[in-house]
Amino acid sequence: MEEILDLYRRPYDPLNPVICFDERPCFLIGDTIVPLPMKKARGRRENYAYEKFGSCAVLAAIEPLTGRRLAHVRKQRRKVEFAHVMDDLSKMYPDADILHVVLDNLNTHDASAFYEVFSAEHARYLASRIQFHFTPKSASWLNMIEIEFSVLSRLCLNRRIPTLEELTAEVLAFVKDRDAKRIKINWQFTVTAAREKFHSHYVKVNSANENTSELS
Repeated sequence: MEEILDLYRRPYDPLNPVICFDERPCFLIGDTIVPLPMKKARGRRENYAYEKFGSCAVLAAIEPLTGRRLAHVRKQRRKVEFAHVMDDLSKMYPDADILHVVLDNLNTHDASAFYEVFSAEHARYLASRIQFHFTPKSASWLNMIEIEFSVLSRLCLNRRIPTLEELTAEVLAFVKDRDAKRIKINWQFTVTAAREKFHSHYVKVNSANENTSELS
């Protein structure tokens, strides 16, 4: 946790961008009864009944300090999908030395994905440019992409979308618009705040941490 919080406090460095990545499952849902269209003084109405058409995944990344974004919509979220997103991120930052990517410990989030998808030469190139910073178990809130997913859920995925093609078009248009506006994330949670909020956990690990002044 502290490693990631320190990472978030770093000043902007175009040669070492900090990028937050994760995946979000989406369900394809359609109407079984045609909705009533919107009319004057009356909103669009839909029946409670619906039909499921499977699922897919949104794989997305954001650089909080600049507002740059990237998103893929895929049927699955395997190593191959992960590898291609990381490859696209690498292409987005051709002049960067190291891309610092914050992500969780999903078993597909590993440099081995590069070797399973690309040639050994290109896999080694990606592995040398991308440094992973993993969030602790059950601490997805530390990843700023979750803030972006929350916005995506409320403003884009808050309705029934029946097909992968339609969902892809909606998500990519939404992300493209926010990317063009360079909407940033102003992260406020610091190591100092974490040590105060989770003081009991620090003490559990080491009783010497009972002295709060030592945690500042």
